[in-house]
Amino acid sequence: MLNQQQKVIFSGAQPTGSMTLGNYIGAFQNWKQLEKDYQCYYSIVDLHSLTVKQDPETFRNTCLSFLAQYLASGLDTEKNVIFFQSHVREHTELAWLLNCYTYMGELSRMTQFKDKSERHQENINAGLFTYPVLMAADILLYKTNLVPVGEDQRQHLELSRNIAIRFNNIFGETFAVPDIYVGKQGAKIMSLQEPNKKMSKSDENQNAVIYMLDDDDVIVKKLKKAVTDSYNEILDRPEQPGVQNLLSIYSALSRKDREDVVNSFEGKGYGALKKEVAEIIIENVKPFREKYRLYMENSDYLENVYRSGADRAREAASKTMEDVREKIGLVSF
Repeated sequence: MLNQQQKVIFSGAQPTGSMTLGNYIGAFQNWKQLEKDYQCYYSIVDLHSLTVKQDPETFRNTCLSFLAQYLASGLDTEKNVIFFQSHVREHTELAWLLNCYTYMGELSRMTQFKDKSERHQENINAGLFTYPVLMAADILLYKTNLVPVGEDQRQHLELSRNIAIRFNNIFGETFAVPDIYVGKQGAKIMSLQEPNKKMSKSDENQNAVIYMLDDDDVIVKKLKKAVTDSYNEILDRPEQPGVQNLLSIYSALSRKDREDVVNSFEGKGYGALKKEVAEIIIENVKPFREKYRLYMENSDYLENVYRSGADRAREAASKTMEDVREKIGLVSF
């Protein structure tokens, strides 16, 4: 049974490729702490991925791979509700109803719609326009109190808040009005090639990104190519963003104080820094990869996880939808 006394956190991630080192350090390492104090729902939001054309078989495998990566990161399947969005049909039902309480002007101001429309001009579909409403349904369905989001999703969370307030004003208290979760943040890991921008799995330059499923030799090669500078000093200062990024990675994975890390590299060159950062990445990535492969080889276990997660998510979602249907006047069945 779900703990009704805890505040609820909801986080949804699209199943696209491999988790990056930035995802692991910046988010997943902290999720283990959240499960102690919150009821956490972690949804693999596969329906959101359909705004881009997908090969069915590849997409199905990618979704299962993403689930295995969630588990390999250490999420407890008993303490957290982990499920595929498409397995809980209340998401799409609520999305349609909320569409009727969302204004065209609100959706047309979404900057991500403008950005993605420019990048996918051959496929500007209605789902791309309305998917912030589905995102609102994802959040509001579980009476979510807190949502950990990056800057690129802040506007969508504001829309979710506006929709919740509008619906509550019309029909009475129905949805919790979600806030941004601001907790202990993991180190912000930057691109290895452009250290002034965040590491992203959508980066076209594969040398800029460390993936958690990268082989050891690939990690070493990427670190060797990592951008530094011409100072030839390992110092923690803004004018050396590439060096700062490597220090951030080392500090986060070694769990050592940043100042101590800088001191440990005194008198050493950039080659030594890159070598030791590669080594500590490999040390952390290896057990992740091993767990991932074990999960991927055990399809029955993966199925048990996502079926159990969907059942638990549906338990909460169905109660919300009963309330919503009653309030808007749908005939009960």
